[in-house]
Amino acid sequence: MNDSSWGAPQQAGYWGPADQGPVPGVAPAGPAYDAHDAQQTRPKAIVPDVPAYGGNQDDDRGAARLSGPLFRDDTPQTRPFDTPQTSPPYGPASQNPEPMPDSPQPAPAPQKKSAGRNLSAAIGVGVGLGVVIVASLFIVKAVFVGVIAVAVVVGLWELTKRLEERKGIRAPLVPLAVGGAAMVVAGYVRGAEGAWVAMALTALAVLVWRMTEPPEGYLKDVTAGVFAAFYVPFLATFVAMMLTAGDGPFRVLTFLLLTVVSDTGAYAVGWRFGRHKLAPRISPGKTREGLFGAVTFAMVAGALCMQFLIDGGSWWQGLILGLAVAASATLGDLGESMIKRDLGIKDMGTLLPGHGGIMDRLDSLLPTAPVVWLLMVLFVGSA
Repeated sequence: MNDSSWGAPQQAGYWGPADQGPVPGVAPAGPAYDAHDAQQTRPKAIVPDVPAYGGNQDDDRGAARLSGPLFRDDTPQTRPFDTPQTSPPYGPASQNPEPMPDSPQPAPAPQKKSAGRNLSAAIGVGVGLGVVIVASLFIVKAVFVGVIAVAVVVGLWELTKRLEERKGIRAPLVPLAVGGAAMVVAGYVRGAEGAWVAMALTALAVLVWRMTEPPEGYLKDVTAGVFAAFYVPFLATFVAMMLTAGDGPFRVLTFLLLTVVSDTGAYAVGWRFGRHKLAPRISPGKTREGLFGAVTFAMVAGALCMQFLIDGGSWWQGLILGLAVAASATLGDLGESMIKRDLGIKDMGTLLPGHGGIMDRLDSLLPTAPVVWLLMVLFVGSA
């Protein structure tokens, strides 16, 4: 930078004592003016009127510029020369200037309400699973029992994996997987008695299996193992027990339809009309309006299914069944949401695009299975 920005050439002696004699163009200080006096007197720099932050005010000697912080409190503040000026004149430079109070503020763009997941992927996966389930359900019952067993094993793997990752709880997977699959088969072959015996043996196997490892954490590991055995395979055995009746495939189909319709009604009504939170500390996305949609949809579907699909069923029984399914499905969904919130995760897995994991689809089905099985037995018997 040069000194021409100050509006006049540099005067001798301005930055320090000069020894060149009198300065041309400067009037003597008095009649006794001589060269010695010239060395003791500094000429006053001529300061032109320049715009704030305009031109090259700063020279290489660190002189203060006419405007900015240095003009008021001598606090140095550097700023790149190629940065556009955003601060008002004679004010400090700011990288994030705030708008003036009286300046008009742009209106925020309206946000489109999102459904919260990939609907195309969710629908595609749901249709694919529905085809597999219906085909196995009405062709060969044993194949459907195998589908239940596979779902149970995968669900146990997801649950135990998340427990170990997030809480350091090592529930033994091998006895859970073997005992869980055996529990489903025992429920189909021997009914409720076989399911209870298999559950007890699975719990015993968990206790023994964990003894092969160090004792630290034994209590929490086996407790989680017994909980997993009850939560996933034992509740799933009631689906297999429904299948043993003469109209078993239609009972299972009614159970699946009512649960899916309840979830769909809650999702659709809650997404469109939801305003009041149902359980904000557990699942902020659920609303009371969504629960009303679940109950309404499930009761209508229940009346239709009991009237036209179940031997000896009546529409009023379907209304009761639909109400019970909506309640149990919602509680089951909230229960798994509580588990996931405690673990600090959004989904139990990523196996099903648009849905999460297997456990994210079983959350409503598992607690609903014993409710539907019991009401079916009360309404139309177990034969």
